[in-house]
Amino acid sequence: MNKFLSQLGKKIKRNWILLLVLLILLCGIGYGGFRFSKLNNQKIALEEKVKGLEVDLKETQDTLAQIKNEKEGLSTTLNGVKEENKAYSEKVNDLSGTVDKLTGTVDVLHKVIETDPQLLIKYSKVYFLSENYVPTGLATITPKYIFNKAYSLQIHDKVQPFLEDMLKDANADKMPLLVASGYRSFQVQSQIKSRYAVIYGAGTANSFSADQGYSEHQLGTTVDLTIPSIGGGLTGFETTQSYQWLLKNAYKYGFILSYPPNNAYYIYEPWHWRFVGLDLALRLHDEGKHFYDLDQRDINHYLLYIFNTKLTPDAGTTVQ
Repeated sequence: MNKFLSQLGKKIKRNWILLLVLLILLCGIGYGGFRFSKLNNQKIALEEKVKGLEVDLKETQDTLAQIKNEKEGLSTTLNGVKEENKAYSEKVNDLSGTVDKLTGTVDVLHKVIETDPQLLIKYSKVYFLSENYVPTGLATITPKYIFNKAYSLQIHDKVQPFLEDMLKDANADKMPLLVASGYRSFQVQSQIKSRYAVIYGAGTANSFSADQGYSEHQLGTTVDLTIPSIGGGLTGFETTQSYQWLLKNAYKYGFILSYPPNNAYYIYEPWHWRFVGLDLALRLHDEGKHFYDLDQRDINHYLLYIFNTKLTPDAGTTVQ
């Protein structure tokens, strides 16, 4: 009986153990199934999320491609606009250049209209000035620069500053240059010539005095200069240091010697100086030429610049 009970107890114990093992195994299987189900659900969820991300990525790629196309289109449009702007700028520059040229032409024409065309004409026995010709403006020479203070002498108003600058600088260099004669009207020149013809005879008078209408003095741009040491006269002026000063410096003020030795018009007149402007005076000085050596058409090129206060780079080349 005891043996039976003992065997029965062992059997029951073994069955419990098997039952417990089975229970544990079932629990493990259940838990494993639960974990598998949970992980599977997570996997499914992740797969869905990945699919969503892939869709988003595809949409983003499509959007980027669209933006790239739009950017390329905008770039093409921008380049087109740039080309149009460039072409427009070139047209504007061309137009501006044309306007500048037209403005320059208008300025030149305006200056031509305002400038007395007689001022650079070769009048000595070549061209004739009308008895009615008077310079566009006359100014009284400052008395301290006139030899005979009892007389009021005039000169072209635009030449006056050049003349008085020259006389001032000459006096500063101890060369006391003074004006003996300035502007002469047609009538005054006629009276002077008639008086010389009576005194010296017509032939002799013609050698040193111009007929009315042929005198540079009527232009108002010419002066006869003297110094106190020769009594204000003209004879002997060529032997003075003041004359040498003029030969070296007068061109700097736009003045030239009209009648040098052996000229074809009158006797040598070292006292007779004509204003022709800085540019032409410089050219004559540098080339060792005289006013009447040049062709009149060549001289005319300098007319526009006759009263310029500074040398003009293109003087003598603009006006044809």
